[in-house]
Amino acid sequence: MEFIELILINKLDGVILKYPHHDNVDGTVCITGHHLILSSRKEGVRELWLLHKNIDSIEKKENKLSGGIVQGGSLFLKCKDLRIFQLDISNTTELNLVTQTLENLSSIQDPTLFYPFFYRHMHPIMENGYTLYSVEGEFTKVLATEEWRISRVNQHYTICPGYPKGVVVPKSIDDDTLAAAATFRQGGRFPVLSYRHNNGAVLLRAGQPLYGPKHRRSRPDEAILNSVVNIGMKGVIYDLRSSNSISQQQNKGGGTESAANYSQWKIYNRSMDDVDNQQQLAESFSKLIEVCVDREVSCDKWLSRLESSGWPESVRNSLHTACIVAQHIHQKAEPVLIHGTRGEDATLLVCSLVQIILNPDCRTIRGFQALIEREWLQAGHPFGTRLRSGPYSSAQPRSAPTFPLFLDCARQFLEQFPCSFEYRQCFLITLFEHAYASQFGTFICDSDQERETRGVYDQTTSIWSWINQPDELTNYINPLYDPTPNVVWPSVAPMSYVIWEELYLRWLVVQRTEDREDQYKTIRTREQHLRAQALQLRRELLDLAHQYYDENK
Repeated sequence: MEFIELILINKLDGVILKYPHHDNVDGTVCITGHHLILSSRKEGVRELWLLHKNIDSIEKKENKLSGGIVQGGSLFLKCKDLRIFQLDISNTTELNLVTQTLENLSSIQDPTLFYPFFYRHMHPIMENGYTLYSVEGEFTKVLATEEWRISRVNQHYTICPGYPKGVVVPKSIDDDTLAAAATFRQGGRFPVLSYRHNNGAVLLRAGQPLYGPKHRRSRPDEAILNSVVNIGMKGVIYDLRSSNSISQQQNKGGGTESAANYSQWKIYNRSMDDVDNQQQLAESFSKLIEVCVDREVSCDKWLSRLESSGWPESVRNSLHTACIVAQHIHQKAEPVLIHGTRGEDATLLVCSLVQIILNPDCRTIRGFQALIEREWLQAGHPFGTRLRSGPYSSAQPRSAPTFPLFLDCARQFLEQFPCSFEYRQCFLITLFEHAYASQFGTFICDSDQERETRGVYDQTTSIWSWINQPDELTNYINPLYDPTPNVVWPSVAPMSYVIWEELYLRWLVVQRTEDREDQYKTIRTREQHLRAQALQLRRELLDLAHQYYDENK
């Protein structure tokens, strides 16, 4: 397919652009295979470059004159990054042509036709983001314990299409056992290591067990899990589904672990159905954004609609579940296995949040990048499918804002622990934007296998290659950052939730986040200076006291 076949009009003069916090712009629209570009001859007016993939919804409103005559109208482009643009076009025919062209280009589904395959980075790449976080590098300390190894049983993606080529597993378990266990888990997602805490306790993740109509057992799967449980203790399995959801899966041959077969494990269920149910989560996000952009709603109605959207509860539930799991690992040194049904959404979300709680490295910029690589990209979160549509359009099958939910949870950490994270909010917002539509190839496709097959690693640029450039990296560094090795326990009380104003309201309300951060930095610097002065004065006073008592002996 050629882009020219989809472009019914490529240039149009006299288009008026309207969007919040900006003056109206009278300019020329150019439409390419990947961008809508609006430029003005006025000095000081920046060009608008909008990726077609960023367009979530297109609404056309015609101008009807007296007598039913239609003369031009407006296009409302609602974007996945939450912007809403209005384009006023005076000619009806041109209005219809632009509408059809943008609908054609924004609905392309073939990843190889996306912009990352055509984009060429202007500056030299200092490091290849695609090779930056290897399984060997990420688990160096774990592999040094002699209890774990890297298995290449999935080298050709035949055991589990959603897993990467290399996974970390117990050293005592051979590849034949892994392959056999994979047939017992949804999607072939046999138990693999997600994280090892400094006290030796481990976090594993997997797909649900597939018992089938005959309620079969899997000794290879049991062997994998039992190999990580020390003598005299029990591990903990958290099934992230409600009893009702588990029952539904049992009717389809799935279910949860049997206490009889997994006697070395305590089995609990902690419902995160609101996350694993893609349609429910997508509707929740749409309701959240709907109330955020409603300028007419009263204050009390706004608060009730915000809570009834279900999004704040999903954030709190995710953080609460992560805290429970982290307590087992940190306080009781118990191994934990997490799974839902497929293990592609709630499972990855909770594993990631647990590591932010326990692992200080995940609170650094590169550590957070590595976390996303390990627990989302390499773990098989289907980014291409989940983020195919945004909050303004009717949700497409299996689309859901699971990753944006994770970023919102991370934002709650930043609100509660402003000095414990190296990155600032704009880093999370950048990831939100690029996950939906980007010139970089990191977040396209559904798995490591698909990215390799389609040539993503060879033909596109990684977002980490761009972010980690020294000039770019400084934009994301938190001026208040004060590293701490301690565990951070987020509050999950209802009043602790803070709406992510800098993201959800940024196109409606002028944000002063960076100004506030600079003020905090000034105050913090002044405080440190005064503390140093006070310490020096105490030393001088102590010296004077010693001198006085020595003289009067």
